[in-house]
Amino acid sequence: MKATARAHPIQGLVKYHGMQDPELRLPYHDSISLCTAPTATTTTVEWQPDAREDTFVIGGEELEGREAERVELVTDHVRELADFDHAVRFESVNSFPSNIGFGSSSSGFAAAAMALVEAAGLDMTRPEISTVARRGSSSAARAVTGAYSQLYAGLNDEDCRSERLDVAEGPDGFHPEEDLRIVAAHVPAYKETEEAHREAEASHMFDARMAHVHQQLQQMRDSLRDGDFDGIFELAEHDSLSLTATTMTGPSAWVYWQPETIAVFNAVRELRQEQDVPVYFSTDTGASVYVNTHADYVDEVQARIDEIGIETDVWEVGGPAEVLPSSDALF
Repeated sequence: MKATARAHPIQGLVKYHGMQDPELRLPYHDSISLCTAPTATTTTVEWQPDAREDTFVIGGEELEGREAERVELVTDHVRELADFDHAVRFESVNSFPSNIGFGSSSSGFAAAAMALVEAAGLDMTRPEISTVARRGSSSAARAVTGAYSQLYAGLNDEDCRSERLDVAEGPDGFHPEEDLRIVAAHVPAYKETEEAHREAEASHMFDARMAHVHQQLQQMRDSLRDGDFDGIFELAEHDSLSLTATTMTGPSAWVYWQPETIAVFNAVRELRQEQDVPVYFSTDTGASVYVNTHADYVDEVQARIDEIGIETDVWEVGGPAEVLPSSDALF
């Protein structure tokens, strides 16, 4: 009754904001993302029938408070599905920084769901497991199915689940899974995503976002099917600005971006407009920046971002969450 799983975090392309059911984490509308690799969360769980209580450890530190509650929600749901009341030992590590805008909750809950389900002996598909992960983080549902995935909105687990999207090579030879490179610009600034989701509806920009997001979703699906680099990532750039407008105009007036964030935006626009480099920026809820480009241009783009004095990594598109062999267990 022990299993280890690994999942990659997501970069939102058309992002969700706000939840119509905060406990089940049912979003108001669909969302589309891609997974980033080699960044990953690895999680080992063991169901322990003789233990008295659960233990949750991430990065060597035992969880408490709201973080522990969110993991407990996912764990309790798997216990319900498995029809037992065993305690669990849970340990997890990330290969990348958390809480700076790189989707650590998505990979964290995706790996957790995958490991918990496997250790419980449940026979579930990845879309089904995505409904388990969603209870910890809606973004985690898409990290379960991997690559380019869409989480469908709904009021139950039959409808609100993630599925992997088909993509194709475009007429210019760009393939969204094989040829994308992401220069990840690290801007360490702690952010609080859950509070921003909670007050999303209170922003006067929320209704405006809801009015156009369905068209964005269709345009994104079309661009992915056509292998249209500019169509995909220009839309992702605009969606980042739209999302931030909504978070900044809520009651708490969340402003996540830092001066370094804006410096990356300006560098990207200079590369695109003055040097004709295919490159776009994107952010989720946080100050760090995804800089999306072709594999052929990644060295040039990374060198330009490095000039700003910001730490960078180069990432690719990652696959779905997967169960690992026992030799990779954390304990």
